[in-house]
Amino acid sequence: MQPSYLRPTYIEVDQQAIYHNVHEEKKRLNPETALFAVVKADAYGHGLVPVARVCQEAGATGFCVATIDEALALRAAQIAAPILVLGITSPQAAPIAAAQNIALAVGDQDWLTMATPLLKAVPDCPQLKLHFATDTGMGRIGFTDVDALKAAAAFVKASAYLTLEGIFTHFATADEKDTTYFEKQVAKFKVLLNALPERPKYVHVANSATSLWHEACQCNMIRFGVAIYGLNPSGSTLAAPYELQPALSLYSELVFVKQIHVGDSVSYGATYTAKNDEWIGTIPIGYADGWLRRMSGMSVLIKGKRCPIVGRVCMDQVMVRMPEKFAVGEKVTLIGHDEDDEITLQEVADYAQTIHYEIACGLHDRIPRHYLPKRED
Repeated sequence: MQPSYLRPTYIEVDQQAIYHNVHEEKKRLNPETALFAVVKADAYGHGLVPVARVCQEAGATGFCVATIDEALALRAAQIAAPILVLGITSPQAAPIAAAQNIALAVGDQDWLTMATPLLKAVPDCPQLKLHFATDTGMGRIGFTDVDALKAAAAFVKASAYLTLEGIFTHFATADEKDTTYFEKQVAKFKVLLNALPERPKYVHVANSATSLWHEACQCNMIRFGVAIYGLNPSGSTLAAPYELQPALSLYSELVFVKQIHVGDSVSYGATYTAKNDEWIGTIPIGYADGWLRRMSGMSVLIKGKRCPIVGRVCMDQVMVRMPEKFAVGEKVTLIGHDEDDEITLQEVADYAQTIHYEIACGLHDRIPRHYLPKRED
């Protein structure tokens, strides 16, 4: 989608906050533990390449992404650090991953069998780095059986085109108070890990939630994700061990202001009808930007005052009820601080009955990202 640079709606990304969050986590780790910054989904909506660069400055030693296209975008930006693609990649992409020094997650031996002849067909092809995904209870991707894992490890060991760089799992409940299921997954991972005849370079189970609240099991790498962006993985269930500084704010401005009268209606379906004379402001953001239709009734901040969205959210515009007449051009805060008040991503997510991950990732690239510079200490 084409970014709308001439529209007054924009996202502000605080690079100092990102630096702070990564640096604080890095300080808690053993010096031997690698921190791979998870920058998938355009860095959770914050901007892939700018976020990756700040993470490197803060001490990240590598990156995790969801797709090989995201990995290639990092390489195109001259980022040479290790990259792991967490999702399953088509075997057809194995040669380009090898050529670009991109590690791929693999969850079964069939993938290895299909990728090998494709690698063999490329003259002087580098070895493809692999991380074995293990399914210990997430039910998504990965080896579940010791024998299958050992057979795949033997296949890689005998191959001139493959090398096993890592093994990992993903926890389903690391952000919950009840650790029963988490501990069950840990136990299963230990069984699978100990079945390998040789321990690979990287062993990793820790996402943001695991790193913040649990002791990692026999691991030397973490996948630091949503906490990079100052978002608590548990929402508000568990307190973070250090201050997480939110990095994303969302702003716009009033483009139209009018007074409506008793009985006048607003937006599609005429679902909102004024019971009094009211001031209505129009803001140029809508569900095409990721501001969901279910945000109707959610407040925005104008001059420090909460103004609820009235009527249905349109594709490109929303209307708000204002306590008084505000001028066209007045700043509108949808996420962030305004005077003594703040609307957080968590508040927006709670209102929309979802998680803050979805709100951040759903803010479309039609909204330009503006980057506040990191402080030079």
